Amino acid sequence: MHKGRNTAECINSYRAMWLFVLFDLPVQTKKQRRVAAQFRKRMLQEGFNMMQFSVYTRHCPSREALVVHSKRVKRAVPHQGQVTLMAITDKQYGRMVNIQGGAHEPLSGAPAQLELF
Repeated sequence: MHKGRNTAECINSYRAMWLFVLFDLPVQTKKQRRVAAQFRKRMLQEGFNMMQFSVYTRHCPSREALVVHSKRVKRAVPHQGQVTLMAITDKQYGRMVNIQGGAHEPLSGAPAQLELF
């Protein structure tokens, strides 16, 4: 166990998950651009945050919540293009390094508010 942490905090850092949605959608035609824009807007409506233009993340306090949000994403996937879902623990997310313009930036942590369904 880590110094200064109680058992519940250590368990939660492995129980809480981050869901990543990575996608590459076609944007050659006007219709394809509209479909891609609708998908990005849908991800925001579902509570995801844009990490990069085609990478969205969402904190899930449990694996059960991760399953719910994964199903929602799967229902919204356009017919063309590629969408990948990836889940990592909160502990793994905390180890990520974000380098922007040569400067190391801390990643935003888990939301402070409680999520209710």
